[in-house]
Amino acid sequence: MQTWLKPVVLEGNLVKLAPLETTHVAALLEAASDGNLWELWYTSVPSEETVESYVKTALAEQKNGLALPFVIIDKKSGDVVGTTRYLNVDSKNKRVEIGATWYAKRMQRTGINTECKYMLLKHAFETLNTIAVEFRTHFHNHPSRNAILRLGAKQDGILRNHSIDHNGFLRDTVVFSILNSEWPTVKKSLEFKMEKSYS
Repeated sequence: MQTWLKPVVLEGNLVKLAPLETTHVAALLEAASDGNLWELWYTSVPSEETVESYVKTALAEQKNGLALPFVIIDKKSGDVVGTTRYLNVDSKNKRVEIGATWYAKRMQRTGINTECKYMLLKHAFETLNTIAVEFRTHFHNHPSRNAILRLGAKQDGILRNHSIDHNGFLRDTVVFSILNSEWPTVKKSLEFKMEKSYS
């Protein structure tokens, strides 16, 4: 059905992004168990009870042309250490959101988030020719908001009472974006950060 977003492998120095498959269920649960990430009330990290439906939903959205999910593989160990995806795909207007991203606790603050986002942004702007890439996060998820700003994204606004989360709480969603005209500068900044972290 969808031809714009095709499954692809993106490879960096630290991690590889590979298409999500149903065979990744156990590995994703193991990654999420490092830090019991599902306990953070403002995130949507799968637990033992929800991981299978989490993967099925992502793959169903991919089939319908609305998402392209990846597993994040640590190149040093070969382990699956998290997941990320393009979502809310608008192929007509060449827009995507990068989201549903989380990492095993041991991989947080190691530089892999910068590398993952760099690879996804580069593919979006230079291969898919998107006009804008969005990021959305929970109002109360301040680490995520700060990480998005550090990438070079700008805040577009806050969607108040945007959705009802899995606990029944109302969620205010903060929306950020990077435009295609901003990508060259953002790219230079991210490459500079990565070079410093690799050395």
